[in-house]
Amino acid sequence: MTTTKWVYSFGDGKAEGAASMRNLLGGKGANLAEMSNLGLPVPPGFTITTELCTAFYDNDRQYPDDLSPQVDAALAHVGKTVGATFGDKQNPLLVSVRSGARASMPGMMDTVLNLGLNDETVLGLAARAGDERFAFDSYRRFIQMYSNVVLGVDHHNFEEILEYYKDEHELTLDTHLKADDWRDVIARYKKRVTEELGRPFPQDVNEQLWGAIGAVFGSWRNARAETYRRLHNIPESWGTAVNVQAMVFGNMGETSATGVAFTRNPSTGEHAIYGEFLVNAQGEDVVAGIRTPQSLTKKARLEAKDNKASMEEAMPEVFDELIAVFARLEKHYRDMQDVEFTVQDAKLWMLQTRAGKRTAKAALKIAVDMAHEGLIDEKLAILRVDPASLDQLLHPTLDPDAARDVIATGLPASPGAASGEVVFSSDEAAAAKSEGRSVVLVRIETSPEDIHGMHSAVAILTTRGGMTSHAAVVARGMGRPCVSGVGSIRIDYKAEQFTVMGVTVKKGDIITIDGSTGQVIKGEVPMLQPELSGDFATLMGWADSHRRMKIRTNAETPFDAATARKFGAEGIGLCRTEHMFFDDSRIVAVRQMILADDAKGRRAPLEKILPMQRDDFRQLFVIMKGLPVTIRLLDPPLHEFLPKTPEEIEQVSVSTGIAADKLARRVQDLHEFNPMLGHRGCRLGITYPEIYEMQARAIFEASIEAAKETGEPVITEIMIPLVAMKAELDLLKGKIIAVAAAVEKEKGTKLVYQIGTMIELPRAALMARQIAESAEFFSFGTNDLTQTTYGISRDDSASFLNDYMAKKVISQDPFVSLDTEGVGELVRIAAERGRQTRPDIKLGICGEHGGDPASIAFCEELGLSYVSCSPYRVPIARLAAAQSALSVTTERDV
Repeated sequence: MTTTKWVYSFGDGKAEGAASMRNLLGGKGANLAEMSNLGLPVPPGFTITTELCTAFYDNDRQYPDDLSPQVDAALAHVGKTVGATFGDKQNPLLVSVRSGARASMPGMMDTVLNLGLNDETVLGLAARAGDERFAFDSYRRFIQMYSNVVLGVDHHNFEEILEYYKDEHELTLDTHLKADDWRDVIARYKKRVTEELGRPFPQDVNEQLWGAIGAVFGSWRNARAETYRRLHNIPESWGTAVNVQAMVFGNMGETSATGVAFTRNPSTGEHAIYGEFLVNAQGEDVVAGIRTPQSLTKKARLEAKDNKASMEEAMPEVFDELIAVFARLEKHYRDMQDVEFTVQDAKLWMLQTRAGKRTAKAALKIAVDMAHEGLIDEKLAILRVDPASLDQLLHPTLDPDAARDVIATGLPASPGAASGEVVFSSDEAAAAKSEGRSVVLVRIETSPEDIHGMHSAVAILTTRGGMTSHAAVVARGMGRPCVSGVGSIRIDYKAEQFTVMGVTVKKGDIITIDGSTGQVIKGEVPMLQPELSGDFATLMGWADSHRRMKIRTNAETPFDAATARKFGAEGIGLCRTEHMFFDDSRIVAVRQMILADDAKGRRAPLEKILPMQRDDFRQLFVIMKGLPVTIRLLDPPLHEFLPKTPEEIEQVSVSTGIAADKLARRVQDLHEFNPMLGHRGCRLGITYPEIYEMQARAIFEASIEAAKETGEPVITEIMIPLVAMKAELDLLKGKIIAVAAAVEKEKGTKLVYQIGTMIELPRAALMARQIAESAEFFSFGTNDLTQTTYGISRDDSASFLNDYMAKKVISQDPFVSLDTEGVGELVRIAAERGRQTRPDIKLGICGEHGGDPASIAFCEELGLSYVSCSPYRVPIARLAAAQSALSVTTERDV
């Protein structure tokens, strides 16, 4: 029988793995192996592969028989390398046990440090280090972390014991506790474990090891990890690796330290070292915000007005070595790196490197700068920026000239600004979002359990933690403004309020967070629109040069059209004319038209609406100036324009002069049990042809006026919605052509236009070969196509689709990202059959999927002509289309 290799060793200048084995070893394991192969100082260890994680869950959380011998051999090799033995009383090997998925998931899964300590090995560690305080400090950390992560004892039990002990002995900081203090605290910790579990804290180091390995694998499916994967589209099937690594100690006194650093500023992208460190500490002290860290560089210390020495000043030789490592890692990986390191007795150890999470602003600058520096080429720069992250740049920032009632200042942990109601719990934040309220989540410190609240909030404020704390890292990844480490704020969770500088802010009060300056502002502050120049313009220019598909916008107002043009839209792919009908200046005429008894009665109010519609279209044509404009004729059922309640009917009766009882009867006549599948779209045009004839005339007359005004030809595309049969399209197309001929005769000019249809019904997709005989273009309305394919309503489905995703029936909401297997197959069929009839047919997509990067990639695969999306998603679509084109080109080359 062939034994599966589950374990890969690294360290001591060599490794069995490499960066190319990321899928098998996970991101952390692959990078530890790569750094080892580069000869960097990496503590030795081994990685248990992601395949084992899959086997673990497939086999009811049981391990294969051949795993244990491989772990034992790898652990013995680590001990031999460092000159220690796991479980030895005199010279114990201690290890860390960490997760490592192939996609970075900071803080979402579990970690255990200092594993291998018990009542006997702690004495050996103390003797070997010549420092009892360090040894017992490490032991109490291990008990707390292991008990929480593996045994399920809540960490507040240990925090409570430690805070009580410090108060009891009038001690302020953890570092003030001596060895005897830690002995006492450890005894209390172990007693609490026994009280909580009914059994003592485990002393068997092998039991500890397998407990930690199981906990890390188990954490792949914890609630916060599942939430993070759902938010970031990380498949559960990928699994996590487990990394077991020899411990190095940053808590061995004043010549030891631990830190987290980025090779460039992850908030701004500036080419400058960015990070923090703590003397005499372990890694969790930095990321958890338990102690306020110190700056790495002197420049950063001076900017922060901090009087504590920077690492550059306190440990200059180690700092210089660290800077050299940074340069080497950037050159090797050709990307900004997020690094964890430990200094043990003045020796530098590298614990991790990975591509650093960054804001959209930083991602743009880093990509453009690295291209200019020659580290990467233009194509790779395009691929480096997540299209969805551009959303961070496309929204308002605080008006610098507006008055600000600044009540506190903290660390600018994640840029951007937002205003909202104060809430103090993640559950409250999630509930508020579901009610449509904007909230700022205010916490002493965040933990991975807060992931759902952080995602629901518009901004985050913490009183503890530094620039690399959990709150800061997660907020930057989500694009949420965040201010951290506001030590002057005192939060009272019970009273649901916080106080600062004599000011009390209660739950529900409005505050503004400026994540770029660290300011906390009372009340709401006016915002400014973003400036899309500099690095943004450079990268967008590169993207446009590599993009094949055109990017249009969904717009029917001059403001939306102008906004989309500013963002680079190349036309309008969907103008929903019904939105124009709801305007206060024309709704009365619209209702009179609907309530008329015959065609003659409908024509009079339509004559009132005609000049309004004509001017609507003229403005859009002028703004687009020579770019194509696709106008969808009236689509929704007529009852949507009518009053619904008796009070509304009475108001309309007064304004229109139509009797209230007649109004009520007409409302009843037009009522439909399922209007989504009822009398709407082209069916309206067939029943009431005068509506579409009026709209067609308004379009044609507007195009003539706009052409004169701009001196540019108007590219008009008239889209007939909800066609299921070629006969429907033929009937309405004939009427539109007749209107065009009449306008041409009246105006003495030749019109240039196309008539096409929206493919939003499965039958239309299947009959595309025949429909293309009449349609000059197809626009895929994927919102309705998804509804009619699945047989569910987009407006009502949230209540059960969330359960579907939670229970893994589906991995994505099909209204957010296109279902490429089902709905996408209909799009594929329609595209192929349409081209068989009309090889040059124009194909576009105009549902909200047009702004979703994954859906855009599918559109590129099908060779669609364009995608159309909402104005603020145009830059996202431009970049996603370029990335898709580059990916397709690469695949073809391969």
